[in-house]
Amino acid sequence: MQAHSKRHKILLLFLTFLKIGAFTFGGGYAMIALMQREVVEKRHWITDEDIMDIITIAESTPGVIAVNSATFIGYKTAGFWGAFFATLGVTLPSFVVISVISLFFVQFKSLKIVAYAFEGIRAGIAVLIVSAVIKLSKYCPKDLFSFLLAALAFFASAFFDVSSIYLLLTGMMCGIVYQVIKVRRTSTVSGKDGDGK
Repeated sequence: MQAHSKRHKILLLFLTFLKIGAFTFGGGYAMIALMQREVVEKRHWITDEDIMDIITIAESTPGVIAVNSATFIGYKTAGFWGAFFATLGVTLPSFVVISVISLFFVQFKSLKIVAYAFEGIRAGIAVLIVSAVIKLSKYCPKDLFSFLLAALAFFASAFFDVSSIYLLLTGMMCGIVYQVIKVRRTSTVSGKDGDGK
């Protein structure tokens, strides 16, 4: 019975990520909103906090964010085979579509209707990304340090074209230093309170 339940969950993982891969345009960031709705709100496999952690890990490791996220979610939900089939599901639609397009690339590129369609898709992608940011922002830290770090990262990326890898590494180092200082201050204050008693 338990084996049947696990196979059913793996099949659901595959079908869910096949749907996400097939109906989301614009890459990993555009997928986040649909991924959150499917695996958190609809299936309840993970929480919003888990999504934030998974996105952080997916961004900090080599590879495409959508594939990394699918792998992590699949593994957390149903182990190795969950990771395998979630990854297969999210990549299969792109593989099939790109394979077909590559056969007719010259003819496909010259079609005006395709260019018009992509103009509309770009607007939709922007909405999906903004939607994901709004939904997940409530689970981000909301202290002065986090706001300053986010603002500095935004300006460095938007106005100075700093590579995202440098932003991630800098954010990681700043987070470690900040938390170490915070823990030391807390333990020092607790020690003083204990001595005072």
